[in-house]
Amino acid sequence: MTQTSENVTWLTQEAYDKLKEELEYLSGPARTEIAAKIAAAREEGDLRENGGYHAAKEEQGKQELRVRQLTQLLENAKVGEPPATEGVVAPGMVVTIAFDGDEDDTLTFLLASREYASETIETYSPQSPLGTGVNGKKVGEDAEYELPNGKKASVKILKAEPYSG
Repeated sequence: MTQTSENVTWLTQEAYDKLKEELEYLSGPARTEIAAKIAAAREEGDLRENGGYHAAKEEQGKQELRVRQLTQLLENAKVGEPPATEGVVAPGMVVTIAFDGDEDDTLTFLLASREYASETIETYSPQSPLGTGVNGKKVGEDAEYELPNGKKASVKILKAEPYSG
């Protein structure tokens, strides 16, 4: 998955289908299931002290938030391969960096939305401090980003290649 500045999210067909399937489940059967949980908990009596009722309502809220996120994501999605220039860091690229110029201390990751996190490669969001720092840089350039403690860290871009799945 790749996000560009035009608010378009590029998805592979597989990722699009997976997210669409999740949305259909959450919008249909999952809503019915949570409504049944809420109704059953409501029948237990006093709602102020009913832990099951409050847990079900919280679950419903999280579920509805996910439905809104998926709906927005899929509305702005384009299926296919993103326009990518090898050698320039951008969402949808597999990036290898060296920390503080030490070419032995490297990290390879996919720069993409968390929606497309993979079990095979670490994923960093383009909005993360590291993602923001490296985005748009070319191979061989240095990038700087802010650490959680407020200090700056420097990395060198070693590789930037389109993600092939």
